[in-house]
Amino acid sequence: MTESASGSGGAQALPLALYVHTPWCVRKCPYCDFNSHAADAPPFDSYVTRLLEDLDLELDRPGARRPLGSVFIGGGTPSLFPGPAVRRLLDGIRERAELLPGIEITLEANPGTRDAARFAHYREAGVNRLSIGVQSLSADRLHALGRIHGPDEVYETLRMARAAAFDNVNLDMMFALPEQDVAEAKQDLDALIALEPEHISYYQLTLEPNTAFYAHPPPVPDSDLAADMAEQGLEDLVRAGYRQYEVSAHARDGARCRHNLNYWEFGDYLGIGAGAHGKLTQPSSFPGGRQVSRTAKRRQPAAYLSAPRDTLVSSMRILDDEDLILEFALNALRLVEGFPCDLFTRTTGLPWSRISNVVRGAEQDGMLRILAGRVEPTVRGRRFLDDLVARFATVS
Repeated sequence: MTESASGSGGAQALPLALYVHTPWCVRKCPYCDFNSHAADAPPFDSYVTRLLEDLDLELDRPGARRPLGSVFIGGGTPSLFPGPAVRRLLDGIRERAELLPGIEITLEANPGTRDAARFAHYREAGVNRLSIGVQSLSADRLHALGRIHGPDEVYETLRMARAAAFDNVNLDMMFALPEQDVAEAKQDLDALIALEPEHISYYQLTLEPNTAFYAHPPPVPDSDLAADMAEQGLEDLVRAGYRQYEVSAHARDGARCRHNLNYWEFGDYLGIGAGAHGKLTQPSSFPGGRQVSRTAKRRQPAAYLSAPRDTLVSSMRILDDEDLILEFALNALRLVEGFPCDLFTRTTGLPWSRISNVVRGAEQDGMLRILAGRVEPTVRGRRFLDDLVARFATVS
């Protein structure tokens, strides 16, 4: 962070990222609550055209003309998109926005040789990080999760990623799967670690509203068993050289996901695509010289594609002080190393005094510690993170 960014008027210097949402997949997984829609033949070309129109509108907003530090193409299943479509998208982004040197450009992919055959084209287009949704390496558990790939396709997909010169790969894996026990969870994670990705996202299966699993819950492990799996997994990841830096994120040296770190450090991001969300700090005449807005785009792909160009935003709201405090806490307290105290004022424009009493109370209760100007969740604070964050919802 530059010196100018640390001042109260440093909104222009806050980091900026770009999220691109692709809404289609082959089949909707029963646990998925993301904005994804099964489709046999998505309109790739017209969607890229609309994405670039969307980006033009975003870049016209006050405060949006800042260099991009990361691009994340998520979904849905972005690896359904053919190589030329991804190239046209990234070329269009480069034509419209300044990219910082060494920018991180991530694309999410599902295991499967059909998708992996496109990896070389993605790499040539500028993608330099892959995030692959493995979820499990057990054929039985993959079937229970409704996944359309098997373990062998995971191994082949990673082989093809390496052959395409991807040296920065994240693998997603879930635990507390239907009928999974602690020994099986360990076996699953050990097999994933043996693949030696640079980054591992390891998180608990949750039954989210508006999903098939929520309507018809499968037999998942209870909370105590899930906690045992999480503790065991953390030990195995540390032993293998992966350092936990966020609730579910573990990385080797130099492989932390910069795009996600920007979220957790309450940076700004533009969101383009059906249902994409964005957060932007804009200069204004408000006290403190800034305002923070959140936007959401039309959620249904057909509506997003057919809407008049200037009506892609379905909602926009300006965050008030209470919103800013709670959203900052929701993000920053996920980080294992916490955050520097001055990050709160840099990103929200609010004085530290607005949260000092809550921080002090959480410190006295053993949920936070303050060391060398940093606020860091303790083991207890991370274990009861929802309770810790809820304290910040009471700040007025």
